[in-house]
This record gives sequence, C-alpha cells and structure tokens, in this order.
Amino acid sequence: MTFPVLSTLAAGYEVHVVGDACGGLTPVSHDLALRRMEVAGAKPTSWIQVLLELQRDWTRHATYDGARAIIEAHGGGYGTGLAYARDMIKPA
Repeated sequence: MTFPVLSTLAAGYEVHVVGDACGGLTPVSHDLALRRMEVAGAKPTSWIQVLLELQRDWTRHATYDGARAIIEAHGGGYGTGLAYARDMIKPA
C-alpha cells in the first residue's frame, strides 16, 4: 500500500488510507508504513469511518438496513449498541 499511496500523493491527489483494511508483514511494519504515509500527507481512517461517511446519517432509509447489518456483524461494541437500539428502542 505504501508505494501507491506515496506515488498518488506525489501526483497531487488527496489520499485516505483505510488502516484496518490493509496490513504489513508484522504489526510493527504495518504501523511504520501507516506512519510513513501519514507523514507524507495521507489521511488515516478506518473501515467503519468510511462506511459511516457513505451512510452520512441514520435517516437515509435506502441504505440504513444494509449499513446497520454490516456494523452489527463486524463493528464490535458499536455494532452491539446498534443492535440494542434496534431491539430495545423501537418506535411505538
């Protein structure tokens, strides 16, 4: 990931690196690569942040169920919170 990101930054593009959707050979090499890309100007983010930015807000009904299902299945504590809200705080 590092060299395409550095090349893209050098070409003048804004680059966002989804750090938890890529990896290195070791945790240390992954961390060093992310730091190198950030110092060069890349903006670090996570998969859940990308999904939430695409969703924008929870009133977008067309994509609500799909986004919520992904987060519930893979979003750890945030997913647990969404499942709780769905099951416990239902409209009358």
